[in-house]
Amino acid sequence: MAKFDIIAATGCPTGIAHTFMAKEALEKAAAERGLTIKVETHGQVGVENELTKSEITGAKAVVVAADKDVQAERFAGKPMVSVGVSKALSVEAAGKLIDRALAAKGDNTVAAAADVEDEAEEKESIGHVIYKHLMNGVSHMLVFVVAGGVLTAVSFLWGITSFDSTAADYNTFAAMLKIIGGIAMNLMVPVLSAYIAESIGKRPALVPGFVAGMIAIQGLPVNAETGMIDAGGAGVGFGFLGGIVGGFLAGYVILLLEKVFAGLPKNLDGLKAIFLYPLFSTAIVGLVMLGISGPMAAVNTAMMDFLKGLSASGAVVLGLAIGCMCAFDMGGPVNKAAYVTGTAMLTEALAAGVGTDTYNFGTNFMAAVSAACIVPPLITTFAVVVGKKYFSQEDHDAGIVNLILGCTHITEGAIPFMTKNIWPVMPIMMLGSSIASILTIMFNVHDPAPHGGFLVLPVVENGPLWVLSILIGAVIGGILFVAFKKYDFEKNQKAAPVAKPVEASKAAAVEAPKAEAADFVKVENVFVAEDFASRDEALSFVSNQAVKAGIASDADAVMNAFLAREAEGTTGMMEGFAIPHAKSDAITEAAVIVVKDESGVTGWDTMDGAPVNVAIALLIPGAQAGTTHLKILSKVAEALMDEDFRATVKGSTDAAEIAETINARLV
Repeated sequence: MAKFDIIAATGCPTGIAHTFMAKEALEKAAAERGLTIKVETHGQVGVENELTKSEITGAKAVVVAADKDVQAERFAGKPMVSVGVSKALSVEAAGKLIDRALAAKGDNTVAAAADVEDEAEEKESIGHVIYKHLMNGVSHMLVFVVAGGVLTAVSFLWGITSFDSTAADYNTFAAMLKIIGGIAMNLMVPVLSAYIAESIGKRPALVPGFVAGMIAIQGLPVNAETGMIDAGGAGVGFGFLGGIVGGFLAGYVILLLEKVFAGLPKNLDGLKAIFLYPLFSTAIVGLVMLGISGPMAAVNTAMMDFLKGLSASGAVVLGLAIGCMCAFDMGGPVNKAAYVTGTAMLTEALAAGVGTDTYNFGTNFMAAVSAACIVPPLITTFAVVVGKKYFSQEDHDAGIVNLILGCTHITEGAIPFMTKNIWPVMPIMMLGSSIASILTIMFNVHDPAPHGGFLVLPVVENGPLWVLSILIGAVIGGILFVAFKKYDFEKNQKAAPVAKPVEASKAAAVEAPKAEAADFVKVENVFVAEDFASRDEALSFVSNQAVKAGIASDADAVMNAFLAREAEGTTGMMEGFAIPHAKSDAITEAAVIVVKDESGVTGWDTMDGAPVNVAIALLIPGAQAGTTHLKILSKVAEALMDEDFRATVKGSTDAAEIAETINARLV
């Protein structure tokens, strides 16, 4: 059985994007450190790449990046770090988690890292624990909402009242779809409640969790004539808020019962699981839920009235609130809060029936939420097409893929663009989403399906206006995004100094013999006495030198490639060295340019915090990204482990000697 240095588990509430983005980031970060890793993912299709007991036992450390239950108790005793999935979406962030996990202590708690600042971040906060339990319920609930909502919406294709046998447009198949969809939607709250409970109290908590959820949708039944509690009476449900309360209640009641029954003999464990836990937990949770049904119903009604009050304040106020929430964290907790609220409103709308005020408000609200979620990925698509020269090839490719993600209501595709420049990209995304939401409300669009993006257009009322609203938001956001990238691009170019190597470099280049044609490092591409104010100034210098040397055709493209790589994770190493690398189609031949700054380049993150004195810059044509690039990078990284190599390159002012020393290690 293979052993891994690091094992990890990732999971997000929807299991669509964050889960696998974190997996990829962790794998890349481990590879950069020469570590082996296995990442278990908890997505909507279930657990993939599952960790075995022997793999857990043999691992040096564990990284858990999840906002749902991933059974972290399996890793008890191992050095471990546990954070939300959003903390592992970049290679740099994932690398820090791996470093912290390796530095942690092995015990039964979430490990603390070596320094005090990281220790404060390392331990799971109460807020994250609650959020993780909540999102475990949401992740299981969403599939019921999507399936039920879309089936119900499809039934409307035969007519708004096609499910009603007394209506003129009645259709048997449509009626069956409506029944199936309604059943799935009615399971939303019980499933939410049950899997919040399961996240806390594991399998025994499922029973009281489901019961709590059912009570939440039915309420306390009261006889209309006597005013007394009556099993045959009718109650007022208190919706998904009640499901959340019931889920947490059920989970913690199970934990309490485990302590109460801890003293029973071991041979009664079967009795506890089958009889004692379900009986007592269901009774306790059921009584409490029925007891609080009145206050909870009032809270639920007040929340719905508040949202309707926002609507009464105008489309701008409500649309702005929806748009900002949906685009704030692109699928994170704020986005999920808006989406879950939308699905709850939609559930009430479908239950109320077509033509009612509740139906009109709920489906309009859902349309605004969907529009806001679709816009951010489309903003990136517009930007990389219109402003292609301002983006790296990697960003351009990601933006094109986002066209598909956006059209299918998957917001997470915009995350990598936002994480590189939170300001002003986040406000741009929020503005674009808000515009789409406001217009959707103003155009009186109604969406009876909770997910699917443009796939559900046939059932959307005023669908063309909905698409128009989304396109307007995406185009305005895209224009602003391109304007920012253009400004940033031109600022970097202005910061580039005129390439004038100092006299010492010129002398070295003249006196030294010419390097062989096969050498990656040519003497004229070694600059030994430079003075850079920042990392970006050094990279800009290298980019311009590459064009002057005939290595590249476009300095801007090379600079963008360097910056794109730095955004993934710093190339600063230790003891004053850095290995920046650019992969671009604008580079015509593989080469290495070396720059030295005796005073040290500050602002370049390095493993030991020291400034960079020597940057060995790798320039690779796009077509050689997986071949020549990896070969040179691995050779340089290996050379930097040699103390004599470091001393020679760092101490020499002879360009020819430096070129010869590096070339010798690239053979």
